[in-house]
Amino acid sequence: MERVVGRAGETDFPENQLMSTRQRATLPRVLSTARRQFDQWRSRHRKHARLPQELWRQAAALAREHGLNKTARALGLKYYSLKKHLDQAGADGLVPAKAEPGFIELLPGVMTRGSIECTIEWADGGGSTLRMHIKGAGLSDLASLAGVFRGGRA
Repeated sequence: MERVVGRAGETDFPENQLMSTRQRATLPRVLSTARRQFDQWRSRHRKHARLPQELWRQAAALAREHGLNKTARALGLKYYSLKKHLDQAGADGLVPAKAEPGFIELLPGVMTRGSIECTIEWADGGGSTLRMHIKGAGLSDLASLAGVFRGGRA
């Protein structure tokens, strides 16, 4: 009988095997449903047949919501092929752009006075944009600045 020795003298007995530190994530229901639809389509068509635009549109919409990599892996698509269709769908206006976050948490323990260096960009609904590079400001300074730009008082 051959004995396999791994790291630090561990043998390959089940009780000595290392557990994976990565947890398997469960797919959101819409991704698993779409995966079944893609698998059904693939089972009815030849191996290298092109996916119909309807499935690409569905994949692009899911990628917009759940992320490009996660969607590509779940649906068995090539990352860059899905990216191309996602970019095309966005350019065609088929998939609405996802809104940027409106809230950013500033943690006081991490940011000490003089250590903050950032670029802040403010955009209003009319298309006006203001970009500032700030260096050495304190958290209270940034909070005051945010209040001014929101239209409130400092």
